[in-house]
Amino acid sequence: MTDTASADGPGAATGGVRTLLRLEGLALFAGMTLLYGVWDGSWWIYAILFFVPDASFSGYLAGPKFGATVYNSAHSYLAPMAMMTFGFVTSSPLVLSIAMIWLAHIGFDRMLGYGLKYADGFGFTHLGRIGKRPLK
Repeated sequence: MTDTASADGPGAATGGVRTLLRLEGLALFAGMTLLYGVWDGSWWIYAILFFVPDASFSGYLAGPKFGATVYNSAHSYLAPMAMMTFGFVTSSPLVLSIAMIWLAHIGFDRMLGYGLKYADGFGFTHLGRIGKRPLK
């Protein structure tokens, strides 16, 4: 697997695949938000924690490669799914609530087209290029 991408080239989803991935993001966002509501979670906590994963943007202060690593760590399904599994096993409402909010955030970002980042810079994602493109 490469950790670089050019334009919307290698590694970037396009067309129907990109649309499907964004719809999956919508489903995850809606599903986790609905589950959180059914769970009777505090909406204040939801609002406060929803954007916490975006603090990972600060990794870009140390450069695009480190920034992509930090961002991807906070926007991958791995940690929140492990957290959700742990929450079910231990019957921990707090852990489950945090996992649902974290997954909702990831789904929201994917729905908007903010995918996992390549080391080329913040705008290069597995869902395609985001942001302004340089003039040719």
